Amino acid sequence: MTSPIGLIAGGGQFPLLFADAARKRGRTVAAICHHNETALELEGQVNAACWVKLGQLGKIIKFFKQQGVQETVFCGTITKSRIFKDILPDLKGLTLWNKIDRRMDDAILRAVAGVLEEENIQVLASTCYLEHLFFPKGVLTRKKPNREQLEDIRFGWEIGQGIGRLDIGQCVVVRERSVLAVEAMEGTDATITRGGKLSGSGAVVVKLKKPGQDFRFDLPATGVKTVETLAAVKGSVLAVEAGQSLLFDREAMVAAANRASIVVIGLEGDEIGQLLL
Repeated sequence: MTSPIGLIAGGGQFPLLFADAARKRGRTVAAICHHNETALELEGQVNAACWVKLGQLGKIIKFFKQQGVQETVFCGTITKSRIFKDILPDLKGLTLWNKIDRRMDDAILRAVAGVLEEENIQVLASTCYLEHLFFPKGVLTRKKPNREQLEDIRFGWEIGQGIGRLDIGQCVVVRERSVLAVEAMEGTDATITRGGKLSGSGAVVVKLKKPGQDFRFDLPATGVKTVETLAAVKGSVLAVEAGQSLLFDREAMVAAANRASIVVIGLEGDEIGQLLL
């Protein structure tokens, strides 16, 4: 399309990567930037930017209409705990908020996407220009998982699917087939830290998409910081669902994992039952 593409940006590098990729495809980018979340540098990398507070849905729609946006994506993180203290909805946002009965990640984002599409603004998959960032299949590091670690991966995968079905989180920390931590509102790094402290060492982290994951938003993502957090608690394995999550800074992440003797592996769901055969 020749019209600008909208970018509803949270924190982290994902919005920056998307803006760069969209421009290389010949698209102009109109970005919604969230105060205290979105990197300030994004404003200099897009064609137009509008800063909003969490919940200002009417302001988002007005800006997109002014810019001629007919398609948009959600990229980047929003600190989930902010919904209790920093949300400042306008009338449009408040009306929607009061209609949402389950204020979980996917329910909120689907509701927002529904309002945007009622305004003839289509919500696209956040990976539409970034397919090369999907987590690859196979062992990425020098170190390979041993039998006990494979058992933990299989165990953690089952638990991860369970919390995903309930729209709770995408990450679980296990050791010796015991659950140490499941991700909720605190995010992956805090979950790894909490579970790793309970483990002492040898924690296995499994991160996978929720069953029925909507690729328009909230895909699992890992990067250097994930490995550094795992290394800080002397963890041993990071297992991620291949082709269903994002990997940032692959070379730097793998180098950090190798330095810490951490296994990094990408697996597809249909492989899990065959891990120990």
